[in-house]
Amino acid sequence: MQINGTDLNVQQTGAGTPVLMLHGLGSNIGALEPEIERFSRAFRVIAVDSRGHGHSGKPAAYTLEDHIGDVLALMDALELETAHLIGSSAGSYVAQGAAARQPERVNRLVLITPKSNGKTSSVARFVSEHAEELRGRSQAEVQAFVTEHLFAPQTPAEVRRQMADFARQQQQDGLALTPEQESAAQRALEGFDLRPVLPRITAPTLVVSGRHDPLNPVADGEEVARLIPNARFEVLEHSGHLPGREEPERLWGLVEAFLQS
Repeated sequence: MQINGTDLNVQQTGAGTPVLMLHGLGSNIGALEPEIERFSRAFRVIAVDSRGHGHSGKPAAYTLEDHIGDVLALMDALELETAHLIGSSAGSYVAQGAAARQPERVNRLVLITPKSNGKTSSVARFVSEHAEELRGRSQAEVQAFVTEHLFAPQTPAEVRRQMADFARQQQQDGLALTPEQESAAQRALEGFDLRPVLPRITAPTLVVSGRHDPLNPVADGEEVARLIPNARFEVLEHSGHLPGREEPERLWGLVEAFLQS
């Protein structure tokens, strides 16, 4: 779909109340497939490759405000007066912004491993903190290092292997971002601060953090929940930054119950 001058890859499945799913930095719809299948049994699920990602157009430069505008314009194009929003990691920043800009259009808001502000992307901050350790490593080696540290200590090796397999498949399918595309995606998350607008959100909100998340730690989720009126905060004790893979039944059970309550 042509949205705000950029081609966005949009997938729809299921029927019922619309649920718009937003992925994280460097990811795409493919990473959401298990959740799309699960939620499409009860909802009309709409998933989108955000600009700069997946099969969507890849402008040389864009911002978080562009991502937020894309979500609201997509709702307009699909004639959705309202929808539930589920955003993970960077997708949660977009969801926060959309729910604050047009609060009347969000029925329920789910924010997974969020933060409310950042001078850089969380990945860029993490890499800078390990700069000495990563000196001289290739981009692929740096990405592998980051991925390995996204998990909780007790996350099974099988889950880690599945994520590594997914990353390899993305490379083979030509969906992995080039260094230039990765840089543009990172720059879009520089210097944002949603804290002043979060009190405008009126949707019932569920905020979920992973106890061992090195990118957006529990304190970040607590801050988001504190700033959104009547938000509910949950911590998954056995998860890092990827609770959808580390504790899927716990996470998605919470989300389903919240959306249906």
